Amino acid sequence: MMPYQKHVNSAPTSPTFAAKNNPNRSQRSKFCIISMALLLSSAILLPLLFFTISAASRQRNHRPLSAADNVHVICQACKASRDQRTCETWLSQSDTVPANAAVSDVIRSAVKVSSRNLETGRGMVQNILDASAGNQNRSYAAMTCLDILRYSDYRLNLTDGALAGGGIKDARAWVSAALAYQYGCWSGLKLYANDSDTALVQPTMAFLNSSLIVSTSNALGMLANFDVFGDKTESWAPPKTERDGFWGTGAGSSGSILVGGVPAGLKADVTVCKGVSGGVCDYKAVQEAVNAGPDESSNRFVIWIKEGVYDETVRVPLEKKNVVFIGDGMGKTVITGSMNVGQPGMTTYESATVGLLGDGFMAANLTIQNTAGPDAHQAVAFRSDSDLSILENCEFIGNQDTLYAHSLRQYFKSCRIQGNVDFIFGQSAAFFQDCLILVSPRQLNPKKGENNAVTAHGRIDPGQSTGFVFRDCVINGTDAYMSLYYSKPSVHKNYLGRPWKEYSRTVFIQCTLEALIAPDGWMPWSGDFALSTLYYGEFDNTGTGSDRSKRVEWSSIIPAEHVDSYSIQNFIQGDQWIHTSSS
Repeated sequence: MMPYQKHVNSAPTSPTFAAKNNPNRSQRSKFCIISMALLLSSAILLPLLFFTISAASRQRNHRPLSAADNVHVICQACKASRDQRTCETWLSQSDTVPANAAVSDVIRSAVKVSSRNLETGRGMVQNILDASAGNQNRSYAAMTCLDILRYSDYRLNLTDGALAGGGIKDARAWVSAALAYQYGCWSGLKLYANDSDTALVQPTMAFLNSSLIVSTSNALGMLANFDVFGDKTESWAPPKTERDGFWGTGAGSSGSILVGGVPAGLKADVTVCKGVSGGVCDYKAVQEAVNAGPDESSNRFVIWIKEGVYDETVRVPLEKKNVVFIGDGMGKTVITGSMNVGQPGMTTYESATVGLLGDGFMAANLTIQNTAGPDAHQAVAFRSDSDLSILENCEFIGNQDTLYAHSLRQYFKSCRIQGNVDFIFGQSAAFFQDCLILVSPRQLNPKKGENNAVTAHGRIDPGQSTGFVFRDCVINGTDAYMSLYYSKPSVHKNYLGRPWKEYSRTVFIQCTLEALIAPDGWMPWSGDFALSTLYYGEFDNTGTGSDRSKRVEWSSIIPAEHVDSYSIQNFIQGDQWIHTSSS
């Protein structure tokens, strides 16, 4: 699948919010003013027109101003939108807002509006597929879109239950992912917008951009505000970021580090091994073992992958929840592949050697790699859309785009990640603790020099609760790369990250940044794109590369009082799902 292709040298593109730069955004919309005035007039005139109503009727607990109440709560809730007038219009015309609606009802209604737009969008994409029988690439893109929108629909459908149960953090994470998938569909169709044999692509992209993505952003803005302010809508406003002086809230962690990860001593449900040396096992391929696991299970399905090299593509589908891979150690249990975008019809997303969708995935003590050479461009080793996933003592090896932390909440502990161009990228909320991050030689002729970015985070909306957090990690180069670097440091430049999308967010806290990190620290993507909206923060790092005296002006020092915003507990709610015992 192709949520969106990352073109290294092209200018980024994003959907446009019609009103996000409106100079009158702070003013109350005409809709709210006129509607409230009309309803207030009706409330005054109605008693005069119906003065014959009996006293008994007047004493009933009837609320004739429920419509006015709804207009008021809709207008208040839509203050959270980046496109307030569209938000008000859609919700006022929707039949999903109940009488005498509470703020939480309006949020649910906003999610329902998004879901209805999603169904319309799926129908439009299906029409593209039906019209693309003679165009293999466009057919593939349309099928990809349909799959992605199915994932988006799945996450939106989970949201109502989360809100009913007080799971606002879950709801926000899931709608953040739903928006990422919708954007991915829009982006994946761009290559076919000007196809001469069909006029369906451009109107579909326009609908995805102006209706589906905007309606989901509306719901996300409400969730972001509800997360911070509750139902005190007088404080609601379009989502802000750290660059606006806003910091996330949550329980203080007092600087403590959560001690947990993949539980020890897990008993294998099935085993996988290669050849005679592996002994007697249930399966010879990892994918066979995954397929044998139960669907929609709340129990762990533990797969012991014994020492050996497994040359295969592995997919853990949406219905395979709580799958666990246990290996015999980094470099001993190796899952390998070589797919890359240089192959016909291949996309960055599908190039992954191992790709996850099922929630609750865990892995420990193994290597996942993509052996496509440094001239193969995008070639993913590991890609995850698994919420509440844990990777511990795992190794990820590749070149460009090694680790695709695409969406949802992910925890990497004591892992080794190797690559060169944007080799940790995606839209997820991912926490990297005690990891070794290594830059490797990039080109077939590496002596000529290069510019490498360790990260490329892709947040597209300020309401998304996503970003990359690196805590107590080491950023260095492989021995081969450091030999190149020291031979001529002026041509071998390495940066902590660059903004793949407009609201990219990445922080390094108490990490060791070695000499290969360039003094300016961070790299622009294209011109001044995202430089005023991204958040790139550093705090209490050490090593030669941590010197901030020459850092770019659009990076930041995280204020000490706000460092806990990026704790495991607050950023990915890890205290609620990362296991701290062997159970």
